[in-house]
Amino acid sequence: MTVTLNHTIVPALDRRRAADFFAGVMGLECLPPAGAHGHFAPVRVNESLTLDFMTVEASEGHHLAFDVDPATFDGILARLREREVPYGNHPAQRDNGRIDHPLRPRGLFFADETGNLYEVMSD
Repeated sequence: MTVTLNHTIVPALDRRRAADFFAGVMGLECLPPAGAHGHFAPVRVNESLTLDFMTVEASEGHHLAFDVDPATFDGILARLREREVPYGNHPAQRDNGRIDHPLRPRGLFFADETGNLYEVMSD
């Protein structure tokens, strides 16, 4: 049996703003509100996975890591720079502007206003 992740809930101070930020940086699609009363702001990551952003009162950030191809990495890096979003090559140094990742030839970390930490890695 193959196991795949269908969706995960990402806590946010403001679900729509967090979904728009993530989708905008990653070059992904925001979907229409989902769930009872539209309390999720989903972002399609690929054919089988969505991230469902949900507004919570007291949130703690999550760490989500993504493998991407080199062209996608270049696009993400360009959008981070264009939006002046701090990024770095280590979770403790998310604002050093470096992309020399400890595990892959290129990689970076960036965070949203909630404190969710996104890691993007590529060859």
